[in-house]
Amino acid sequence: MTTARIRPDEAEHAAARRSTPADGDRRPPYRTPAERAGLGRAARKAAPRSSHAEFPADPRRPDPVDVVEQQSADRLPELVPIRYGRMTESPFRFYRGAAAIMAMDLAATPKTGLRAQLCGDAHLLNFRLLASPERQLVFDINDFDETLRGPWEWDVKRLAASLVIAARANGFDDKERAGIVRAGVRAYREAMRAFAAMTDLDVWYVHFDEAWIGERLPQRVAARGRKQWRRAAAQARGRDNVQAFEKLTRIEDGRRRIAPDPPLVTPLTDLLPDVQRAMLEDQIRRLVEAYGGTLQSDRRFLLERYRVADVARKVVGVGSVGTRCWIVLLLGKDEGDPLLLQAKEAGPSVLTPYAGAGGHRTEGERVVSGQRLMQATSDIFLGWERAEGIDGRRRDFYVRQLRDWKGIAQPELMVPAGMSAFAELCGATLARAHARSGDRIAIAAYLGGGDVFDRALAEFAEAYADRNEKDHRALVDAVRSGRVEAQEA
Repeated sequence: MTTARIRPDEAEHAAARRSTPADGDRRPPYRTPAERAGLGRAARKAAPRSSHAEFPADPRRPDPVDVVEQQSADRLPELVPIRYGRMTESPFRFYRGAAAIMAMDLAATPKTGLRAQLCGDAHLLNFRLLASPERQLVFDINDFDETLRGPWEWDVKRLAASLVIAARANGFDDKERAGIVRAGVRAYREAMRAFAAMTDLDVWYVHFDEAWIGERLPQRVAARGRKQWRRAAAQARGRDNVQAFEKLTRIEDGRRRIAPDPPLVTPLTDLLPDVQRAMLEDQIRRLVEAYGGTLQSDRRFLLERYRVADVARKVVGVGSVGTRCWIVLLLGKDEGDPLLLQAKEAGPSVLTPYAGAGGHRTEGERVVSGQRLMQATSDIFLGWERAEGIDGRRRDFYVRQLRDWKGIAQPELMVPAGMSAFAELCGATLARAHARSGDRIAIAAYLGGGDVFDRALAEFAEAYADRNEKDHRALVDAVRSGRVEAQEA
């Protein structure tokens, strides 16, 4: 693979590849641990811990369907109905696609004034088993499309509400749902207090591996739950580059190609006429070459051993449907040496209107910088690039491996004890991510040793789940009335 040439008018973009802070903030002044703890306790005056139970009704709240439609305006119009089709399936699926709505709602809730790098979409399905570069199975946050620096409590509230919504779908009662949320928030609080007592370097080295998870699950789940965990770990190891290669590609006219599965997977050969297809294929090839400049030098060297063999458009997730997402098949020494990358369009974070813009020059850099800061260990091929499309518009992308040992939770199979244990894993993992970028001592002091915040979040989550169900019904009604079009896929 040759190195992409950078035109003179791209000099400023090339400079953006250099390491920048994860946000626009300058380095904070030095404060002693006692002073930092004092800041956390003082924040209780501005936002008492019990006040986080509040989710007041706002008569001026915008129509949730309008918010979703505004997001869809910049997306591929032929894919937008798939997004609506997925969001109307259930309140939980709606919630997964409604990060923009919740960001708007969270902006009106009490704020501690303490900030950290946020996931921005910390619902329970965005906590997964992943592979570390050392080929160990770890548990971490997975989705960073909305990452931005902001109030740490916003991530905790999004996680808490997702737990209630998933628990309602399983028919769990009020007491069971409250117990699940309180378990997850308690785990966050206790983990943050533990991180507050650690050195900066020790916090940075913390990661939650398979052994760590195994030590905790047996104490809280029955034999069935432990069996499900072992099966999930084995399945995660099987969801790798080779498995994706075998599932998504085939031999066509003597060449290895990505197999079509319209409308979810559409090769360029089926998507565009010959001239436009060739133009887009060349642009994506140059994107892959150029993005290597955002990788570590050894990983860039590895990437350059591969050549682009085929490209297809892929529909991913729920909230992301309609954004431009390309899967790129690369081959190394021969056709038995594949690498599948995903180049996904990165737009502004849904948090930006409420938390402020970060200090990054491109949205792809924002996603990658946030992911590297929050994850204990990240994909070796994670990077970003700005590219020009066949319509002449320049768009931001981030690139990563399509699959690398990914294990996804199945909340619909969980009993209350199992979901409670999973909530604890998510809460502790979110605390570790926030402890790397936020003032863990101040946040720990704010939370304290009691369960005031835990109980408040359980109330908030129930209230927000009610709101989410109403918003889901509004979208369902919009589809039935013909206001928006939905398509199953």
